[in-house]
Amino acid sequence: MTRYALTYGAISGAIAATVLTVGIAAGTSNHTTSLWFGYLVMLVALSLIFIGVKRYRDMDCGGVIRFGRAFLLGLAIAAVAGVIYALVWESYLQLSGYDFMADYTRSILDGMRAEGATPAAIEAKATEMNAMAEAYKNPLLRIPMTFIEIFPVGFLVALISAALLRNPKTMPARQG
Repeated sequence: MTRYALTYGAISGAIAATVLTVGIAAGTSNHTTSLWFGYLVMLVALSLIFIGVKRYRDMDCGGVIRFGRAFLLGLAIAAVAGVIYALVWESYLQLSGYDFMADYTRSILDGMRAEGATPAAIEAKATEMNAMAEAYKNPLLRIPMTFIEIFPVGFLVALISAALLRNPKTMPARQG
């Protein structure tokens, strides 16, 4: 099971992190639309949880797997994907010098201005965002925050995958 978790988790995390960091590096990122795009990329990358659990069920378990075992494998794949995702993001930040929080803060405040927010509301949000930016400088906070971006998506995919794949009639292994 460990081999499946490491293999599928590493590939899934690398896909999600690479697509998102390349998008940011290319300057195609807009924080409002990139939120939806980012979670879509994560969902597609984390579909490897389903593939990994199915492959384990078919290759190592004779086509049958219990919900608990499938769910644990899915969680393990999601955890590995989360760690890889966080490490790639951390590496990108260190190597590129990208100041994510400054860019994010600017985007939020520009959005508030465009919506006609009052100067007092914008100033309050700027103060809040500056405090967040200061906290984000600490890697002991930043790395778990990055992990938490992707892991809940993986949790849901693991849950759905386990529920579907516990039934041996769901996409049975090919015979022959």
